[in-house]
Amino acid sequence: MNDTPGWASPGSAPSEGQNGPGVPQPSPPADGSGPASKWSKEQPPPGQWSAPTGPGQVPGPPPPHWGGGRHHDGGWGRPPAAAKPGVIPLRPLGVGEILDGAVSTLRAHWRTVLSVTITVSVISQICSILVERYLLPAPPELDPDATPEEALEQSVESLQSSLVALGPALLITLIGTLLTTALLTVVISRSVLGRPITLAEAWREARPRIPHLLGLTLLLPVGSAVIMTVGVLPGMLIGGAGVLLSVVGGLAAITVIIWLMVRFALASPALVLERQGVITSLRRSAKLVQGAWWRVFGITLLTLLLVFVVSMVIAIPFTIIGFAVDGAGIGDLFTGSGPDFGWPFLIITGIGSVIASSITYPISAGVTVLLYVDQRIRREALDLELARAAGVSGYGSAPPGDRTAGG
Repeated sequence: MNDTPGWASPGSAPSEGQNGPGVPQPSPPADGSGPASKWSKEQPPPGQWSAPTGPGQVPGPPPPHWGGGRHHDGGWGRPPAAAKPGVIPLRPLGVGEILDGAVSTLRAHWRTVLSVTITVSVISQICSILVERYLLPAPPELDPDATPEEALEQSVESLQSSLVALGPALLITLIGTLLTTALLTVVISRSVLGRPITLAEAWREARPRIPHLLGLTLLLPVGSAVIMTVGVLPGMLIGGAGVLLSVVGGLAAITVIIWLMVRFALASPALVLERQGVITSLRRSAKLVQGAWWRVFGITLLTLLLVFVVSMVIAIPFTIIGFAVDGAGIGDLFTGSGPDFGWPFLIITGIGSVIASSITYPISAGVTVLLYVDQRIRREALDLELARAAGVSGYGSAPPGDRTAGG
């Protein structure tokens, strides 16, 4: 591995039971017992070192507080301190450590992170406001005295108008998410090594991956739409008697979509950091998530809930202020017509959205990247590669089967 965030895949992962020249192996003791090798002449402090274990290996006498293994202290039952050159310790991570690492990245590299998120959020909000005010058709008015047939027709027109309005918003959000994901992935990967990075450096590293990331970002929602169509279309073709079939098919499609989204949740960091293609990154994500689907699902769901709560806490006060300043919009909510908010409301709520996005984007991207790093640490001993890249001397190895600590 080199010392840049573009981590190359180590090939056959230790989790597959293969040992080869590229798989780190434990070092033997200095007294000559075990296979012939040498200790490093310069050992790190006790807090960054753990004694090697394995058949035929007898470590030299450690200080009293050291344990006999990588993850467990023999005297106290606590894991020894791991090297921490950046925002996370180089060992399997717990849920709290992943969330803390995402927040720590925002604190440690706030200039670069906020430069990315604020710039993208401001441009996205300006585009959304201009599209909403000048390009989208006015929402249809609903007649409270309409007949049932007219009410149904008006409802269909209102739904069509909402879908038309949703298209540009989704496109703008897609582009904004694409840029922030590419740039923040590079920033977070550097923060793991404890190295600073400027916005220009992050852009230089992320730019070649943007076309591939665009393909991945488009492929996932298109695939989800196809699955949903397959689930509900048979019932829709049957007609009135097929409503129940459409509901069952829709629920089954949603289940499949959620399963696939979690299975491919680590594809974007694999694509950016390993310089992978779209299909290869999807396979890498599926391999890393295999056997840990529920853990990845739980952490992802917790992150989504956290992001939602933070967004609401920030957006609600700005929305209330916007209503107070632009009183005309409130009256429209209680009439048959759609709300016609003025510039004051759009600007004030836009400011709230920019602030919320500037905080939640780094958390969401940080959790995804650190979850990817954590899975590679557990399966492929990536912590050893990261330690060498960060310049941590004498960082030991663990047996392949003893890498599940950390929750």
